[in-house]
Amino acid sequence: MPLALPPTASVSANHSTKTKHVTVFSSEQVVSKPSPVVDLSSLQDASRILHEQLVKDSQIIPDLGELLLAGGASSASYSVFPDDYRVPFQKRRLIGIPEALFQYYNTTNVTSHMGLLPEIERVWISIDHKLFLWDYVEGQDISSFVDQPDVITSVVVVKPKPGVFIDEITSVMVICTPVSILLVGLSAASVVGPNNRRRKEIKMYATDMSISTDVEMSSVAGSHDGRIFMCGSQDGCLYELHYQQSESWFGKRVQLINHSVGGIQSLFPRFGSSKHEDRILSVVFDVNRKCLYTLTAKNAISVYQLGGEKILHHIQTMSNLYKAAQDKAPSSPALAPSHFQVVSLHVVSPGESRTGVQLIGVTMNGVRLYFSAATYGIFAQSLRPLQLIHVRLPPSNLYHPDELSHPYRPAASSYTPARGVPAPPPSRPFVVSGIENSSYVDGLTISAQPGDAEGTDFLLCIAPDLTRIGALGQVQTAQHQYPVASQPPIYGAPYSSSGTQRPPLVEYATLLAIPGRTWAMASVPRSPPAPSASPSPSTINELATQFSEPPRQFMILTNVGLTFLVKRRALDYLRAVVEEVLSEGAVQPIIEFRDSFGRDQTCAMLLGLACGNTFLDAGDQTTVGTLYAPSPDVANVAKQAFYDFGERPIWTERVTYGTSEASGSAIFSGRREGFAIYFARLVRPIWKDKITKPGSLGLYELNIQETLLATIQKNLYALREFLEKNPHLFHSTPGDPAASRGPAGHEQEAWKAEQNSVAQLLSLLTRTIEAISFVLLLNDYRLGELIARCDPDTQKLITSMTYEDLITTQNGLNVSRALVNVVIDQQIGQQISVDTISEVLQQRCGSFCSADDVMLYKARENVRKAVESRNPAERQNWLGESLRLFAKGARVLEFDKIREVCTEYRQLGYAKGAVELPLYCALALDPDGIGLEYWLAGCPPNDDRSEFAQKRNNCYQLVLESLNSFEEKALQSSSQNAVSAESPETVRDHAFELAFTSEDEMFHSTLYDWLIEKGHTDDLLAMRPMFLEAHLRREPATVSKYQLLWQFYVKDGQPLRAAEVLAALAESRNFDLSLETRLECLILAVGNAKSHPVTANGRHETAIAFLTDLEEKLDVAQVQLEICNSLLSHTNDPGEDGEKIRRLGKYLMTMSELYQSYAEPFDLPVMKLLILHVSEHRDDHLVRSIWDRIFEDALEKDTDPETNADHLVANVVPLGKRFYPSEYAFPLRHIASSLMRFSLKYLGQLPKGWTPRVLVQCGVPYSEVWEVLHEMYESHIPPFNQQRSVQAISCDIAVLLRDWVEEAKRPQSSAVRRELPVGRVDAGVGQYLSELDSSSTDTKVIYEGIKRELRRNW
Repeated sequence: MPLALPPTASVSANHSTKTKHVTVFSSEQVVSKPSPVVDLSSLQDASRILHEQLVKDSQIIPDLGELLLAGGASSASYSVFPDDYRVPFQKRRLIGIPEALFQYYNTTNVTSHMGLLPEIERVWISIDHKLFLWDYVEGQDISSFVDQPDVITSVVVVKPKPGVFIDEITSVMVICTPVSILLVGLSAASVVGPNNRRRKEIKMYATDMSISTDVEMSSVAGSHDGRIFMCGSQDGCLYELHYQQSESWFGKRVQLINHSVGGIQSLFPRFGSSKHEDRILSVVFDVNRKCLYTLTAKNAISVYQLGGEKILHHIQTMSNLYKAAQDKAPSSPALAPSHFQVVSLHVVSPGESRTGVQLIGVTMNGVRLYFSAATYGIFAQSLRPLQLIHVRLPPSNLYHPDELSHPYRPAASSYTPARGVPAPPPSRPFVVSGIENSSYVDGLTISAQPGDAEGTDFLLCIAPDLTRIGALGQVQTAQHQYPVASQPPIYGAPYSSSGTQRPPLVEYATLLAIPGRTWAMASVPRSPPAPSASPSPSTINELATQFSEPPRQFMILTNVGLTFLVKRRALDYLRAVVEEVLSEGAVQPIIEFRDSFGRDQTCAMLLGLACGNTFLDAGDQTTVGTLYAPSPDVANVAKQAFYDFGERPIWTERVTYGTSEASGSAIFSGRREGFAIYFARLVRPIWKDKITKPGSLGLYELNIQETLLATIQKNLYALREFLEKNPHLFHSTPGDPAASRGPAGHEQEAWKAEQNSVAQLLSLLTRTIEAISFVLLLNDYRLGELIARCDPDTQKLITSMTYEDLITTQNGLNVSRALVNVVIDQQIGQQISVDTISEVLQQRCGSFCSADDVMLYKARENVRKAVESRNPAERQNWLGESLRLFAKGARVLEFDKIREVCTEYRQLGYAKGAVELPLYCALALDPDGIGLEYWLAGCPPNDDRSEFAQKRNNCYQLVLESLNSFEEKALQSSSQNAVSAESPETVRDHAFELAFTSEDEMFHSTLYDWLIEKGHTDDLLAMRPMFLEAHLRREPATVSKYQLLWQFYVKDGQPLRAAEVLAALAESRNFDLSLETRLECLILAVGNAKSHPVTANGRHETAIAFLTDLEEKLDVAQVQLEICNSLLSHTNDPGEDGEKIRRLGKYLMTMSELYQSYAEPFDLPVMKLLILHVSEHRDDHLVRSIWDRIFEDALEKDTDPETNADHLVANVVPLGKRFYPSEYAFPLRHIASSLMRFSLKYLGQLPKGWTPRVLVQCGVPYSEVWEVLHEMYESHIPPFNQQRSVQAISCDIAVLLRDWVEEAKRPQSSAVRRELPVGRVDAGVGQYLSELDSSSTDTKVIYEGIKRELRRNW
């Protein structure tokens, strides 16, 4: 054979670097190496590939109804082959009737009948009144029933009515004799026989239920709910055997109802011949549609629907079927009145046909009549009438069984197919003409008729030809070696080969000979596949199910024995041609197979054949679950063909027009496609199905049976083992001539894409194997109880989770971790070591129990040991080790588990664990510092990073809870209750010390906030921890932070920075502070700024400038406070004014704002003076106008001069005391002039010297006052130019000088004695006396007195 697969060793050597991603770890490796992180995206990619294959499987083969519709009204297309390997059925074995029975045939005058009871795996044989049940599985085991005297003619097993019998009775055996009907209870239990096969062990129970009959009953059929129907052999009527638990007023315990006479409530008029002329021969019950079909001697088919108890509704009767069939297939030689006799009816299950085909009738010459529910009309009842929709004619070119023993094979010695060589036609084509018995299931039909030799029957075996009806990707040019026999075009609609139309039905047909005469036939029952949520392939698509279900088998009971007929699947054809390659070196058949089934399907089957499968052997179903591995030779040929047929992956380029860019994709090889198809088919029964279902006692249980899971796992494991041993299967062959075609880069891209896809599938394969192990392991630990111990969210996830979810999603990871935690808890509770459990978990399902998980389990076990230990040192060791392990596995610790562990550490007084573990976890949950970045950025809103910051915060809260707990214990001093040997105070101090030594700035910030909230600010300031300054400076700023920050700087010897903080606080508009508080901050700021040492950090000049600025702001603030106080009574005024005044009490303002917004609008002259004074603003005109206003406001009209003088004194003196000598706010000459003018106006009414004395009270020195008055005296400006005014001023000067001298004389005087300008005063007095009017005697006396005092004292 010119096949080009390199030796395994050389490929492994040459591709050692390329095969790493294809290799799968064995279970031994998993234990020693840490489990790899589960790559969910890769698993999900592989899962999508499986889903695509499952969908394809549901579409590649049409269902029965679609095939019939495509064939038109009738069809007769058959694939008939003379060779053995494509024969659709194979005689598997013949089991002879047990020798022990022949002793009962002791006379020639015995009456014997026999039949099949497949429900209980028995053949019934009656000899006169004796009934024998032969266990054909065991071979020779016989049980008997002889408790009645009449000849037994028929035996059937039906379902029991609910509630009538004891629970052990699972079936009822109906025994018919010519004169009676007897019911016997049966229980059937599955047991393992001596040859390790499963068989059914039965027990019979007497029911005491029987009834005498006038007619012999036959064709017994049981309904789904235990009703029993039959027909009378003599009268052909339809009967029902009704039974109940006990006699009643209204009915006997057992009674026979004749529905043909009057029991039927007909819904449709009855057509055709009357019941007396046409006898019912056969009764068939349709379990799915809950209806009954009857067949009469004249080919009439009736349909009945079950009503209430004892009630049957007649739906319809179809007669004249011959005419209806002729209309569908006119001129067909197979349709002749003489042999048009329907011999049996078969029910089509709803799963076989979406178009509603539900009944098949088989005629004696092999014509099949297909009936479907009518689509026209309106029907009140749920069951619609049937109509004939298709006539399937029998094959006309059947090979005689004798010819099949000498198959024709054209010579072929090369790998190239020898196409176009026709097979010789049958030398004597056999025409089916006398069918007596038939059986049908899932598109397969078996019919028996007498053979042409004595003691032989022929079986007509028909099965769909999937290569002709399926879209399997076959090469279009492939020719079938043997032509398909089909009817003349006149019989049916022509079939178009366009892809838009479904193909018509084409079937394999063959004739087999069996020894003996057929008594009965039936399909071998098999467990119905559990309803799967995966996309379902059509029932006839055996390609999708051949690796996950046993093949269909039929039993044919003859007088010689029981013949088992096995449906040969595509897999069995393939095995035969592979064996032919081995035995004869003929590659022609395997090439034909590939061309028939397509490259990808062939590769999938070759892979299954090469690696072995539990359903590989088409043998006995009772040993299902055993892995059948082919012989090494068969496996090698299959592997070689898998490689060669698989071809190469191809890279296809897609160029975007108008650009130089090109993108491409890989078309995978048949090997990769075959791998994906085979893998998908193995897991199809479970992939989309839920893991659990509600069970008893409110607990959940496995949804899929353990045996099915174990079988699937066995097949998956065989696949993985095969691929591990043959990693070269998915690599290119060195020197491959095909590899040189096309650009090398494209070739590499294609191989790279293929190997990547295969690696993903391998990864999914390994995880699926482990997932099944995991589920089976959980089941061993009582899955229902484990789920009940999970939290509600996890329970909800588990109970809705499919196997696909468990294997490929994050939720699957979360659920598996939760369940492992529960298992560990359960086992630890039973004092089982964590190492023992984790070893089991890692060996069987490593990816579901990672090294991290194991670490955590060991850590928890150490905590448990610490709790149990009474030795303090030992306890500390256990706790320390647990903390080390928890810290290593922190990234997979769930928050609830962290909290739980911290609580245990607190209870044990283990400060190190209670503080450090949450801090480890905070960093592990935010490994890239995303949460820290978010926090440093000021926690902006609507930011995805907030999730990580929240995770850190949650961990920090656990630390704070621990610190709080230790604090409370220390305060209570309840050391006698503490498990720890240390005192609570020591534990608390250690906990705080650990917290403060953390280098996590975000944690420190949380800790400081907590301590500040608890009132520990003084302790914080005393400690001055490393991040405190940064914390207090970080946004969002608060008053408490600023207050602490300036105190921090004071304690840290940085008064200037403290001043800066205080100034910022005083000026900030973000805080709602009173004006008094802001003023206080400024005062403190000034004080701290003045404390700044001259040499500190070389910031002396800056500090001076800052201090100057602060003092100015303080002055302004003090002015603002005065203005605020002056307007206090107007704070609650309505409108804008009130709002302005309230704002004045909240924020600091500039001098300009104070003047323009308050002093001026609210007309506050004193405040205006204050502003001018503080701001040192010189505006003579403005200040004089203000003082003029003050004088005006002080004087009242219609008031005596003395009172107004008092008002003036009350207003001017305080201002003088405050503002003198400020020329900005106290223009002395202007004020003196105003006072003098007032004094002159009321000359004689005010005391002498009133003006100078007011000025002296204002704090103006005597010398200044004298100078101002002297200027007026010398002035010639009105009113001072009048002689009267001059003499009045002279009088005031005299009083001023006398007061000055008297003050200077007085001990402890403010006017120092030596400061009195004696000479100047003396000269001035002389001048004033010389210019004094003669009438001013009082003034003269004063002057002279001054002279005397000067001479006396100076």
